[in-house]
Amino acid sequence: MVLSQDGAGGRHMTKLFTSAAAMALLAGAAFAQQDTITVGMQLEPPNLDPTGGAAAAIDEVTYANIFEGLTRFGPDGSIQPALASEWEVSEDGTVYTFTLRDGVVFHDGTTMDAEDVVFSLNRARAEDSTNAQKALFAGITDVEAVDPLTVKVTLAEPNGNFPFNMAWGDAVIVAEETIEQAATTPIGTGPFVFTEWVQGDHVTISRFDNYWGDPAALSTATFKFISDANAAFAAMMAGDVDVFPVFPAPELVSQFESDPRFEVIVGSTEGETILAMNNAQAPLDNVKVREAISHAINRQDIIDGAMFGFGTPIGTHFAPHNPDYVDLTGMSNYDPDAAKALLAEAGAEDLTLRMMLPPPTYARRGGEIIAAQLREVGIETEITNLEWAQWLEQVFKGKDFDLTIVSHTEPADINIYARPDYYFQYDNADFQTLIDNLGVESDPAKRTEMNKQAQTIIAEDFVNGYLFQLAKVGVANAKIEGLWENAPTQAIDLTDVRWTE
Repeated sequence: MVLSQDGAGGRHMTKLFTSAAAMALLAGAAFAQQDTITVGMQLEPPNLDPTGGAAAAIDEVTYANIFEGLTRFGPDGSIQPALASEWEVSEDGTVYTFTLRDGVVFHDGTTMDAEDVVFSLNRARAEDSTNAQKALFAGITDVEAVDPLTVKVTLAEPNGNFPFNMAWGDAVIVAEETIEQAATTPIGTGPFVFTEWVQGDHVTISRFDNYWGDPAALSTATFKFISDANAAFAAMMAGDVDVFPVFPAPELVSQFESDPRFEVIVGSTEGETILAMNNAQAPLDNVKVREAISHAINRQDIIDGAMFGFGTPIGTHFAPHNPDYVDLTGMSNYDPDAAKALLAEAGAEDLTLRMMLPPPTYARRGGEIIAAQLREVGIETEITNLEWAQWLEQVFKGKDFDLTIVSHTEPADINIYARPDYYFQYDNADFQTLIDNLGVESDPAKRTEMNKQAQTIIAEDFVNGYLFQLAKVGVANAKIEGLWENAPTQAIDLTDVRWTE
């Protein structure tokens, strides 16, 4: 429109244009405000290096946002290309050749190439590695940079799960030059760059303009740490938090369901919630005592009392949504009389056990319920509530506990029972052999049978008290789309999240 004419008509048109421009600017400003998001989290990560810590909160912030691996988990649990655009497997299944994407840079502007992959995998499998999932890399015998965009990984034996292993947060690609600062100021290749960490309050990430893939729709995202359930509810209601992917107060979810401003997102997770027992320490080194404890537990009471009905009972360490799952809940059914008889048979009456509980509500509330159930069969408990860092140090690393409650959110992780040095210290040579054989088996039918056998062994040994599969119950502003419904891995992936109008 030409506005250079004189006279009243020209002035009128200029005024209309000015008003329209002002409205457009206001609309643009309003739209601009909707490219930021505040994400609520109950637990603060102890550090921000997924290759050097076991806490799920690390991956929740960093997975697919800051750091990337050769492969990645999709929202449906499928294994998808990430930093590797494709890969080939040798005929004997022992050599994987990964083709890397061209033009990938780290957040400091340096190029990501095959040498970074060699460094990352060799560091993860090194003898002095602090990687929490070191077993993922145990089969690697050599990592070679064929050229800047080609990496050849040689395995000691075939492993059809290797692309799956490389999708874990523990297997992300890092740079040797910046890895020492990853715990506090991480530098990765993802669509978001680390901006700040105000400990005790929040972590902020911002869109990385030089990202190799599709740019993120969000300009910034702030992960706000709110441990108190009532405070989380108040923050959502006030709009201070836009989404709580795992809402910490299931008893309050119904109030969001009746409010059109919000969407309640209920999905499944890989989180087997267990009453873990220290198998190497008396009296829990006695299978009859462990069986007694398992029969003293009423799973449904825990699901109803601690999770307000959200959760699926399990009888072994395997996700019920997995096609290979076997329902073994009947093997450890609620039977207090059987529990008392087993304790008497084991000569383990009048026990007092130490129960160490991390911060999540499923643990704190579940612990109180389980303590009451154990008391009914003659077992007293001394409950100690630990902060997450304390739990990791004392229980996970130090193995200084009798009982604890935790959700294992890593995908398909029954293989942890083949690690005698793992925190609950279960040592069964037959089980270890089975898992070794499962790792090299490629026939789907045989793998299914071996998975079922593994589930049965640990259920028959009553290694832990198997409680329920953790549900993913989230609350979000109804105008947000692109959030994961299910949780195939422990992540709050923001790569496809955006606001709608």
